[in-house]
Amino acid sequence: MLFIEYPKCSTCKKAKKYLEEHGIEFEDRHIVEENPTKEELAEWIRISGKPIKKFFNTSGMKYRELGLKDKLPEMSEEEQIELLASDGMLVKRPLLIDGEMVLAGFKEAEWPE
Repeated sequence: MLFIEYPKCSTCKKAKKYLEEHGIEFEDRHIVEENPTKEELAEWIRISGKPIKKFFNTSGMKYRELGLKDKLPEMSEEEQIELLASDGMLVKRPLLIDGEMVLAGFKEAEWPE
């Protein structure tokens, strides 16, 4: 299982603690030092079955600075994925990935499933 996080993020810390408390093994990856690639993001979005917007960190400063709330609806899917791949701070975190499912963000109630 791959756990992608920003270590200073409080939600990421809670998610990591949850995984450790439940004895779930995972590979840890820093989202800024090793940002997801376009190929990874496209695959994860496909597997998740969720819209691309769910993969944007909509509460992040970078999202607001770039005015993405207004720009995203006019962008193609490919342009949005390229944008996500350009900066880890734009990506919703944490991400938890195993070959069959992808969780973006941490809502403890959803994780046991």
